[in-house]
Order: sequence, then C-alpha cells, then structure tokens
Amino acid sequence: VVCAFVLVRVSSRTAVLSSPCQATMKRWFILAAIGLMFLAGSCRAQGKDDTEEEAQAIPTVEDDLGKSKDGSRTDDEVIEREEEAIKIDGLNTAQVKELREKAEKHQFEAEVNRMMKLIINSLYRNKEIFLRELISNASDALDKIRFLSLTDKNVLGETEQLTIKIKADKENHVIHITDTGIGMTKQELVKNLGTIAKSGTSEFINKMSDSQDTAAQSDLIGQFGVGFYSSFLVADTVVVTSKHNEDDQYIWESSAGEFTVSKDPRGNTLGRGTQVSLYLKEEAYDFAEPDTLKNLIKKYSQFINFNIYLWTSKTEEVEEPIEEDDEDETDKKDEEKKEDDEAAVEEDKSDDKPKTKKVEKTVWDWELMNSDKPIWTRKPKDVADEEYEAFYKSFTKESDNPLAKVHFVAEGEVTFRSILFVPKAPPTGYYQDASKRVNGVKLYVRRVFITDEFDDLMPRYLGFVKGLVDSDDLPLNVSRETLQQHKLLKVIRKKLVRKALEMIKKIDPDQYKEFWKEFGTSIKMGIIEDHSNRTRLAKLLRFQSSNDSEGLTGLMEYVERMKEKQEHIYYIAGANREEVATSPFVERLLKKGFEVLYLTDTVDEYAIQSLPEFEGKKFQNVAKDGLSLGDETEKAKKTQTALEGHFKPLTDWLQDKPLKDKIEKAVVSKRLADSPCALVASQYGWSGNMERIMSAQAYGNRQDMYMMNQKKILEINPRHPLIKKLLTTVEEDAEDSKAKDLAEVLYETAVLRSGFALKDTAGFAGRVERMLRLSLNVNLEEQVEEEVEESEDDEEAVSDDDADSDSADSATATDSTESGDSDESTPDEEPSQTEEAKDTADTSSGDKDEL
Repeated sequence: VVCAFVLVRVSSRTAVLSSPCQATMKRWFILAAIGLMFLAGSCRAQGKDDTEEEAQAIPTVEDDLGKSKDGSRTDDEVIEREEEAIKIDGLNTAQVKELREKAEKHQFEAEVNRMMKLIINSLYRNKEIFLRELISNASDALDKIRFLSLTDKNVLGETEQLTIKIKADKENHVIHITDTGIGMTKQELVKNLGTIAKSGTSEFINKMSDSQDTAAQSDLIGQFGVGFYSSFLVADTVVVTSKHNEDDQYIWESSAGEFTVSKDPRGNTLGRGTQVSLYLKEEAYDFAEPDTLKNLIKKYSQFINFNIYLWTSKTEEVEEPIEEDDEDETDKKDEEKKEDDEAAVEEDKSDDKPKTKKVEKTVWDWELMNSDKPIWTRKPKDVADEEYEAFYKSFTKESDNPLAKVHFVAEGEVTFRSILFVPKAPPTGYYQDASKRVNGVKLYVRRVFITDEFDDLMPRYLGFVKGLVDSDDLPLNVSRETLQQHKLLKVIRKKLVRKALEMIKKIDPDQYKEFWKEFGTSIKMGIIEDHSNRTRLAKLLRFQSSNDSEGLTGLMEYVERMKEKQEHIYYIAGANREEVATSPFVERLLKKGFEVLYLTDTVDEYAIQSLPEFEGKKFQNVAKDGLSLGDETEKAKKTQTALEGHFKPLTDWLQDKPLKDKIEKAVVSKRLADSPCALVASQYGWSGNMERIMSAQAYGNRQDMYMMNQKKILEINPRHPLIKKLLTTVEEDAEDSKAKDLAEVLYETAVLRSGFALKDTAGFAGRVERMLRLSLNVNLEEQVEEEVEESEDDEEAVSDDDADSDSADSATATDSTESGDSDESTPDEEPSQTEEAKDTADTSSGDKDEL
C-alpha cells in the first residue's frame, strides 16, 4: 500500500515536468516503486509462514477428541465405521448413509432398558431360539397370505410360491431370513415392531373373525411382536425389509435404542414378503455357520407347513473340457501307460482320448430342510404302518421299529394331537441314575417345537415313552417356554398317561415278554408313584409263580386260577426263585395246592405293598403274621386249639427263658409242613427280604434301625420230631442246658431260613460246635492240643539225626544189594515182618482212638 502511495505521488509531481532529465527520473521512480511492492509481498508471505509455524509449535486442545479411534465408541467416526459395516444388498455406503439421514426416527413405546433386560434375562434361557421365533413369524405371514388367497387369488400376484429361505453371510456375519408372506406396510412396521408385546397375528385374527374357515385361523402361531425381539439376543443391529401388496417396500432398522423407517431406494426387490437381516454380535458368530443353522432348523422347525430352504454348499464332480496344456499332459501319461500296446491303431487312440475331465467344485444351492411332514395332523386311518415306522426312526434317531404306537386326537377342555411310541429298549443308563429325568415326549404348538423339559407332561415312570404333543389351545406366555395355566398341562398329562397305558396293554403277548424284560421296573415304579392309575398299572404287572416254572404270570391270570374259598393273593419276596421256592413259609401252601407269587426283583415288594387289592382280592405276604388259608373247618380249628394247649409249656418256656430277649412270642404254626420252626415278622413289620434291601441302602436312618430291631414271632411246627422231643425235655427239666442250646440253635436256624440276618454269628458257630461234640461223644471240656514250639538246638539235633539216618539208609541199601541172593533164598521171612508191622500199626491206631 505504501509503495502504491509513493508511486502515485511521484507520478503527480512529475506530470508537469517536460525536460528529458526529469522524464528519466520519473521512469526510475516508477521502477523503484514496483520493486518495493514485490519486496513487501515477499515479506508478507514470509511472515505468514513464520506465524503458521509458531502456531503449530504452540500446544492446543483438540475440539473433538472423540473422533479418534481410541476415543468414545459413540462418536461420529465410530458411527461412520458402523455405516460402512452394515451393507444392504444393492446399496453402497453413501446410499446407506443417505438412507439413514432421510429415514423417520421413532422411539419404542416401552422403555428400552427394561425391554432388553426382560428379553435377555427373563424370557429366554438360550439364545438359539431366535431362529425358531423368526421362522414362526415367517410361517404366520405365509399363513396369512394363504388365507387371503382362498377368497382372492390375485393377492399372490407373481409370487405364488410360499417359502422361507435362510441365507448366512459368514464373512460379514449376517443372517437373512426371507419369506414370501403377506409383508408389512409402513404403518404396520411402526405399529407391530415398535411396540413390545404387540401381536400382529392376534389383530389379524380379530379382523378375520367373521370368516367361516376357523381351521385356517388356528394355524397361525402368533406372538410376532415379542418373538421378533429375540433377534437382539444375537444381533447388535436388525434390519427388516418388507413389501406389502398395498404399499411400497420399506426398510425398518434398529439397534435396540430406537428404530428408523424409510422407503427402500432399491424399489420392489422382494415382490412380496419380508426379509429380516441380523448383524450378529461377536459372541454369536457361530450362528452364521450353515451346520449350526441346519441343526437349529431340524430341532425346532422341521414340521412347519411351508418349505424351509437353507443356502448351503456341497462338493460335486463336474465334467470340464480339457485344455491344450492338459491334453499334452494327458498324452504323455497315456504314452507311458500304453508302452506295451504299440500295436494299437493310431485312429483308435485318437478316438479314445478323453476330451473332458472330472473336477471337484463347490456348488451353492438351496437345500430343503423340512422334508419330514407332520403325519400326526392326518387321520390315523390314513397313515400306513410303514409311514409310522419311518417317522419314528426319523423323529427319534432310532434304528429299530417301535414295539407299539398310538395315534389319537384329544378333544374337550383342551384339544391336541399326539403320537406315542414304545421303543424296543430303554436309553443307555436309563435305570442307573434315578435323579436324572428323561423326557421322551416333545411339546409342539402348531408344529413348532417348544420344549421337551416339561416335568408335568409325562410322569417319571413313563419316561421311556417317546412321541410328541401338538396343541393349538395352549396359552403360552411371551417366551413360548413357560405355560401360563398349568391346569391345561394336567389335562394333557392325564390323557397322555391313559393312552400310553392302553397302548402298552394292547401289545402282543409274545412281544409283551420283551417289553416286560426291558421296562417292567418302570411299571412297578408307576404302582408306587401314580395312585390314580394303580388299577390300570396292576393289569400290566407280571411275576414268577409257583404255577409256572418258566413263564410269568399276571394278576388277572392268578385271580382266575384261585381256589373257591381263597380270599387272598399269596406272595413271598426274596433274592431269587430258588430261595423263595424252598422257603419254610410256602411249604404248607404248596402242599395244599395254593398258588404263590414269587417276587424276586428288588422293587417288587415295594410295589405290592402300595397296591392294597386287585379285583377285590387283598394281598397276603406269607412271611408275615396273620396268614389265613381260607379253607379251615370247625374240626381243623378245634385241632389247632388242642395243639396250642398241648404245646403251651414249650411256647411259654421259649418266650420266657432261652429266647426272652430275642422274640416277641412263640406260637404254634399253621403254615409249616417240614421245617421245625420259622421266624415271622409282624403284620406291619419288615420281612427278611425288606430288611436285606434296607440294610443295603447307602443312607440309612434311625427309623430303619428301629424297624430292623423289632422282635419277631417264632412259629413252631407241632408235628416235627425235634419240637416234640424239646417239649418232652422241657416238661422233664426246664433248666436242662441241652434244651436251652437246642432252643438257641433252632431259633438261629429259623432266622437264617426266614431270610433275616444273624446278628451273633460267633455264638451261633459255638453252639453248633457244642452240638457236634455231643453227637460225636467228644468231651465238652477237652481243649485243643497246643502246638509244641521247637528251639534252635532241637532243630540242629534233628538235622544231625536226619543225616545219620540218611547214612544208615545208604549203608542198608548197600548191604541189601550185596546180599541179594541170600534175600531171594529166604522168602518166608517177609510175611512175618509184614505181620509184625501190621501189629505195630494196629497198636498205633488203637492209641489214637483211645486219645
């Protein structure tokens, strides 16, 4: 500015000068002014650069530290990176960003934090159910459009195929679930997906309530507004693209905090339907594996009415033309292989050359996942046995055909369809772990698997039964995992148990033997646990019997063979058939022709005790007090009374003196035939078999010890010679020690023969030894001969004697050899020596007998 000012002033002053000198001066002034202007400009530029360097050298605080990658994860840069990560087919990053900027933003009507806590912590126990929920929603959408097409076929338009397709983008960690259902308008996207627990299906059913096709309405699974939010269990961001016939295609997007709705700039790419895209969390990347998706579909949705396709790959061999380089290599190989075939014609060689080769390639295509159809939705008469068997093998993964099956429809308070099967063998370890509950029946709601962990669906003892229950009436809560009303479950359980028992009852007799061998314990457990079905279960029981040495007998068969005046069903429990068949308790019963059931399984006695009666006949344990044969006459009663009076001195003596602390009382028996006596438990006490079982329990208690320590009743056989002799001895001398010993031994043998455990085994052995001494006339006071202990000196002396003896024997042998001829000439001496040795042996033997 200064230079310009000087230039102007000089020009104005020299304008009036006309001399050449003055003109020259003017020219120099102008040049100087221009030079000053250039100099000033360069100084200004230099000053500006210095200022910038100084400014950079001074430390300053950044205005937006969050834009760094190390800053907050909610900053603008992170959002930009997320926008780049979320890719929508057909849209680039800029278009996605523009779409978000123009989208309408909405807030969820329910508080988001509570919603997420409710979904993650309360509603769902495992994350894998997200796929079940989304497939169910897709099935609902397909059912809706199918329902509308019944009256208006134009609603299907060009997209007539009703399918569900699932595709996983493993590289980008995205899962797409696409259906060709009814789709959603913009308002429905906001309304159905923006409100928690808003069910679009229930609203649809209300609108269609005037329709006569109620069966089509009941096919809808429902719960769309809640099941959809299970997506956030595995996804950070969910994008829903939907096209309805009455609206354009829209995109709904949410990351759980809020959601946006915008018109799809791609136009109508779906034709009709909905696509749900899940952008998975890092910990949920495994769900993008095709094998994982395949297993989840098979587990939860294999019986959906509509076809479900999964985008999968497989390796195939493809024929490809051989290129020139490959041909040269092939020719070389052919020449090496065909060196010995030089006589072949060249034309034949050229014709035989392969012009294609097989190459393995990975081919991607849609694979049908739910080829198994729900046969339970059909009428039982329309399903062949082969179809049942094929379904059973597919459903249970078993290789054998089932023993029995039942297919039925239950109607009433709750309506459901069911198929139940009895397998040929229980699962491995089924009876080993009692705490482990096995549930073989699966619960479905409109062909969607819900759970197989309902303890109320089938009792424990029928855990071996396999099958399913499919109901349209079950009121499910928002998670589809817990029933709101347990009353309906109880109704279902009641009908399932009755149908299962009817199915077992109808098994062929020959196959029932196989069933009882595998599952008989379960039926007995049912007698103990299920009070309401004891009568039905009792008809299924089978036991060994005295009437049949090989086969099994049912209670109905036993009752049919009972004697005319027989009032009880007799049974005895023990470890095995041989033990119970030779028990003293069954001696008289078998002689009189009564049939006795042999209970040889551990749980048998428990089960019979839980069964009060069968067909009006009560059960009688023949090892307990109160046995009644039912055929006693007045004469027999008088004879019994006379015997009791005659043996009263013995019974009183037994219970008052030798066995005072061991038995409750002694009585004359009605059940013994060959044994001298037996030990009988009281009517409400434990038999010997029960005591054996309880003593083997790992966790005993004081009550068990009290029951086992209770005194028993000693029954004596009045016809046995030992008892008669003991009576005579007691009448002569009640203090006779032999009589006391005999009473003790009789009692202890009765304990063993009756199945009880002997407590004083050492005392029992001593008394048996005493009786053996008496029977062999061995002095009772004679002691065992003590062993003589030899000292070291004695051992040396014995060894010297042995050595001398050996040398003497050697000399004798030499002499015998030398005098062999003389020995042969005196044969008469040998008999005398033999007789002398014999006399010596007899003397020694006599000494031993005397000792």
